[in-house]
Amino acid sequence: MIRVLIADDQMLVRQGIRTLLEMDREISVVGEATDGAEAISKVLSTAVDVLLLDIRMPEHDGIDVLRTLAARNAIPPTLILTTFDDSDIVLDGIRAGARGYMLKDVSYQQLLAAIRAVAAGATVFQPAVTERLLRAGAAVRSNADGPRQQLTAREAEVVRLMAGGYSNREIAEALGTAEGTVKNHVSSILGKFGVRDRTRAVLKALEAGLLRTPTSESQRLNR
Repeated sequence: MIRVLIADDQMLVRQGIRTLLEMDREISVVGEATDGAEAISKVLSTAVDVLLLDIRMPEHDGIDVLRTLAARNAIPPTLILTTFDDSDIVLDGIRAGARGYMLKDVSYQQLLAAIRAVAAGATVFQPAVTERLLRAGAAVRSNADGPRQQLTAREAEVVRLMAGGYSNREIAEALGTAEGTVKNHVSSILGKFGVRDRTRAVLKALEAGLLRTPTSESQRLNR
């Protein structure tokens, strides 16, 4: 059972998401938060497997929530839900500890898949949002360094699929290779970016402009 906390100041959004999630037997909505302060309080007092977090809320916005929880070493796997009018803020959210973001008009099945992926430790960057962020110039404005060494063509494919929230097994199936080989690619990617986990690797790839064009493999997985 995946325990989900919904943090959004819009009642209809919270209720709508809750109604949809409660249709799935593997997901339990353990609470709702109407503002940032309540989100912090409930995360600290409730067992939460996934936090669905709005960016713009009263009494601490989503970024403040993440930073406050990070200071207490208490960030649960977090998925930002955005209407996409704040590209830089979304990137700040990922830097602050979120594992991914999606548009609020995402489909029911996409949301379920994202929650499961984030709960399992994956990152989820919705391709549509990624493309819009890049077109908005978020990657350029971040002034982030690229990888210490150039990624190989296969590593670039792997990091793009990582951005879609796919597991090593799913990436191996998409690329027609062994799961162990994918693990080696992931380790190499982390080393070249100088980061410790997949989320930061995907963020670095996003900032470096490496997620600009989806691979044919990721398109096939999304069908």
